[in-house]
Amino acid sequence: MIEVKGSVIDKQTRCVHYHSERDVIAIKFYCCQTYFPCVHCHEEHGCGKHAVWPKERFYERAVLCGVCQTELTIEQYMTGDYHCPHCNAAFNPGCQLHAHYYFEV
Repeated sequence: MIEVKGSVIDKQTRCVHYHSERDVIAIKFYCCQTYFPCVHCHEEHGCGKHAVWPKERFYERAVLCGVCQTELTIEQYMTGDYHCPHCNAAFNPGCQLHAHYYFEV
């Protein structure tokens, strides 16, 4: 199982900040190469050197499905399908509103 750091409250990567039924992803932060459920968890428990993933590295696996533990590439995640391609778990479409915290847009 991949370690997810931060204020995690369950095995599906929900945290104290985002914990709806669909909040089941974690993102590997570019700056520290560590998975956190959200930008707030990274601010509280992370490396202190926030950096976003550059577009030329969107082929890398940096999004974790908390339901099946499949690592997705940023490209896979950014398709806007809002589902895991492996287990079909529904992702929160609202997360796309925060993409700029994680990925170059």
